[in-house]
Amino acid sequence: MAYTTLKHGFSLLVAALSITPLAHAGDPDILSDFVLPGNVTTVDGKFFTFTGLRKLIGAKDPTKFTVTKVSMAEFPALNGQSVSYAVLQYPAGTVNPPHTHPRSAEFLFLIDGTLEVGIVDTTNKLYTQTLQSGDLFVFPKGLVHYQYNTNSENLAVALSAFGSANAGTVSVPSSVFTTGIDDGILAKSFKTDVATIQKIKAGLAP
Repeated sequence: MAYTTLKHGFSLLVAALSITPLAHAGDPDILSDFVLPGNVTTVDGKFFTFTGLRKLIGAKDPTKFTVTKVSMAEFPALNGQSVSYAVLQYPAGTVNPPHTHPRSAEFLFLIDGTLEVGIVDTTNKLYTQTLQSGDLFVFPKGLVHYQYNTNSENLAVALSAFGSANAGTVSVPSSVFTTGIDDGILAKSFKTDVATIQKIKAGLAP
């Protein structure tokens, strides 16, 4: 099971980060040691502890691409700390569609399996790489990127670190085709017809 390697992945990532200079974070500096939510009046060690990933240990493999986020929304202690994580699980043949993170680079550590990853820069040049277990890959801040598990049988599991407590995610398919942009505008933009645009929208509907 991929999850038997999850705890080893965390320790390996910590080791990698300890010898890798961290990129300048995009979050504003704070003027205190940490930031308390308005409804918190007393603080102990529990405030700085996140237990939401325990559910992954020993769990059944997911049937679709799954992201478990540990950002400021899920873990308020990250507010002002310029860091967050996400565990990404890719069943065989699944993809994390092209997307961007507007407020941070993404530093992905492949814990188990293989992944094909890609980045498109601002000159529309595509960079691709096939990652093996133990590899790390950086997706520069704001650039369109994707990950694809090309293996037809095995799950892939990765852990991503971000230099922001709220890196944000803008999905290219969803932001273009599910936000109400006029079909005619999209048809002209993609040099196709309205019927094709409507088929794409239907395929992306919840």
